[in-house]
Amino acid sequence: MRVTDHAALHAALKAHATVHCVFVFDTEILDSLPERGDRRVEFIWESVKELQENLGSLGGGLHVLHDRARDAIPSLARTLRVQAVYANHDYEPDALERDAAVLAALEPLGIAFRTRKDHVIFERDEVLTRTGSPFSVFTPYRTAWLAKLTPFYFKSYPVAQYAAHLAPAAKRRLPSLESLGFKRTNLTALAIPTGASGAQVLLADFSKRMAKYADRRDFPAQKGPSYLSVHLRFGTVSIRDLVLRAVKSQTAGSEVWLSELAWRDFYFMILAHHPRVVERAFRAEYDRLEWDDRDDLFAAWCEARTGYPLVDAAMRQLNQTGYMHNRLRMVTASFLAKDLGIDYRRGERYFAATLNDFDLAANNGGWQWAASTGCDAQPYFRIFNPVTQSERFDSSGVFIRKYLPELGGVPDQLIHAPWKMDAAEQAEAKCVIGRDYPGPVVDHASARKRTLERYGKTRLGRPAATT
Repeated sequence: MRVTDHAALHAALKAHATVHCVFVFDTEILDSLPERGDRRVEFIWESVKELQENLGSLGGGLHVLHDRARDAIPSLARTLRVQAVYANHDYEPDALERDAAVLAALEPLGIAFRTRKDHVIFERDEVLTRTGSPFSVFTPYRTAWLAKLTPFYFKSYPVAQYAAHLAPAAKRRLPSLESLGFKRTNLTALAIPTGASGAQVLLADFSKRMAKYADRRDFPAQKGPSYLSVHLRFGTVSIRDLVLRAVKSQTAGSEVWLSELAWRDFYFMILAHHPRVVERAFRAEYDRLEWDDRDDLFAAWCEARTGYPLVDAAMRQLNQTGYMHNRLRMVTASFLAKDLGIDYRRGERYFAATLNDFDLAANNGGWQWAASTGCDAQPYFRIFNPVTQSERFDSSGVFIRKYLPELGGVPDQLIHAPWKMDAAEQAEAKCVIGRDYPGPVVDHASARKRTLERYGKTRLGRPAATT
């Protein structure tokens, strides 16, 4: 959703005298969303509105449709009598099935379907081991990724110089958010910038902070991350632009951030080569894990009632804003799978429904990493302690107090484990455990022991068959 550095748009403009731009609010996706107030839909709507304006400034227009993309694209292509349809690569199984349906519908019409790589730096088979197989561990993948990274791979695809080939403004007006069946959220109140212009505002701000990224990124009370993940997700910023900024910076912080961008490519590669990870564990033996069926504990996790302040503050951040700090994604995911013993896929689905930046590949990869079922060189007995994580990364409780104001009066040294306060301390803090804030739903030490037994038992059994 941008008019700069766009691989498919660039290819179409170079090859054809007239290019129509189209965006489809896909009912197959929208109709499946459980909430009519969805920040992602509003973010997309605002970004499409800006996209339409930006194309207009170049003399072009945008067809905006509300339909099944698999039907709408071939139908419009037939109506416009085009020679080809261009799009950028997608990697999710449902999207691949949709694109295959579009291809099948276009072929009888004699219309070509041409796709380009735009969402990642390296995809599918572009970074392989020396034996020609996909990597299954990130660190050697990153080494190979960095070794292959030359300026060619983050060179921009210019659009403006071919703007004369853009078809004039379409007659169709942008449908309102309400006509799509959705309503406004707190997106504006959260001051989340939308569209390509919003991405550039965030990128300009982060560029000033990039050198400190390695030092600040793990502390949720600090302004450490780039906050660009939702823009990467919806294509309002170019991955090539981000890599270029990181390479030019040449600081310790930019090196770490570049590594994070490589993680993103890694998970897309894993999804492309192992689509079974959508439903199954990457490490097939862990499909045999026997999870606890505890709806009460899962509800406590979702509703920020676990009694562990850092976990609960993170879940409130997610529920209230649609965003969660990356360090806290690891902490909350580990807590669900390894403290509560609940199937990581339940948490993965919850994040999928609530994260503004939900991306199947990254979300699945992150959850499987936390649950030790995925691509991870570390052993299964890496279990985050929610108290020590809190003490280390939010030592003064600034982040905790922001989202858990009921703990506002708890002293710093007790805010990470408030159940340790005696009656007098609870009274002084105006926070009675069990009344104003819940006690811990599980004991971490006991839960850790059960988790080690759970995983150990699974590892001794026969691996499940792969599919």
